[in-house]
Amino acid sequence: MKKTIALLTSTLLFTTFAAKAAEPLALQQVMKELGKNMQIATDGISREDWSTVEQAAHKIASHPEAPLDEKVRITGFMGSNMVKFKAFDGQTHRAAHEMAEAAELKNGQKVIAAFQKLQSACLSCHQAYRPAFVKHFYENTK
Repeated sequence: MKKTIALLTSTLLFTTFAAKAAEPLALQQVMKELGKNMQIATDGISREDWSTVEQAAHKIASHPEAPLDEKVRITGFMGSNMVKFKAFDGQTHRAAHEMAEAAELKNGQKVIAAFQKLQSACLSCHQAYRPAFVKHFYENTK
């Protein structure tokens, strides 16, 4: 009886995990929103609209996290690279907070310096992990 229950539970978990594996990651939507907010910040910087820049920076800094089941999938895929992956995320949060603070002070030079740090953190992470992410989570599901 215990073996049957364990087998059913394992089967159910595997089936649920397999179904989730075929779905796009919630992280994909998070990245789209981050991209949209980066564009809003860029536009705000070009017009010296510090209020818009500050709002966009706060949205970037407080972006939602992936759900727990997705974090488990990502952590499993990333393995020992997860530490560096999380470090890039930390850099992103710090730079976005710095940009928001500079925008609040209407200090254009500091906004641009923080934006450069933010873009560099995003680019570094994308160059290091995006190709493998896409291949693992999207190309291998076809």
